[in-house]
Amino acid sequence: MQNTIYTPENIPVIFEDKDILVIKKPVGILSEDSQKGEKGILSYLENDERKTLHLLHRLDREVGGVMVIAKNKKSASFLSTEIANGGFKKEYLAVTDGVPQEDNGVFEDLLFKDSKKNRSYVVKRERKGVKKASLEYEVLKKEQGKALVKVLLHTGRTHQIRVQFSSRKMPLTGDGHYGSGDRGCKIALHSHRVSFLHPQTKKAVTFESMPDAKNYPWSLFGGLKND
Repeated sequence: MQNTIYTPENIPVIFEDKDILVIKKPVGILSEDSQKGEKGILSYLENDERKTLHLLHRLDREVGGVMVIAKNKKSASFLSTEIANGGFKKEYLAVTDGVPQEDNGVFEDLLFKDSKKNRSYVVKRERKGVKKASLEYEVLKKEQGKALVKVLLHTGRTHQIRVQFSSRKMPLTGDGHYGSGDRGCKIALHSHRVSFLHPQTKKAVTFESMPDAKNYPWSLFGGLKND
């Protein structure tokens, strides 16, 4: 199977002005350049009109969906402060192997990141390198022992959604790294919605992206609309 060659022209742009660029990140692209020389998303987006792009938040390679990029230092500084103060809201859609006992709830854990293994773990007590992680979820639909869930992140830890659901014996479908036995698809996690204050107008803005409803396991849940 041939690899997709990405260029600025074939990465979907949801919105763009002189301050921000909002895209639908394709699955399979890194957020940042790797130490092995593999390009990150900014390398694919830079052109003569986008010379100073600033990464604000990261999505795992296997995760696609809405992503916000600042186009100048002033916007990057403002939005970074919004993120630090909790004003930058990130909402995801996910499919889990197994169904939560409650249709909505909050997960609060302590996470430790093992950089050598590229893996995060839920741990029981605080120590060096351990960070608090919090999210809230809502079950939208249930089908064939799986759940379509909406997830709102309160913190942004490495692999946070993946490990918090996996630790409760509900790994995300397709996520073999965290215990899913269903390997017939990519990781079922999609950056669905971001909301924040525009760095120039200071007005609240929201941008959305949907997963491909034709692809498994999203196809199990009727009613999902494609972008």
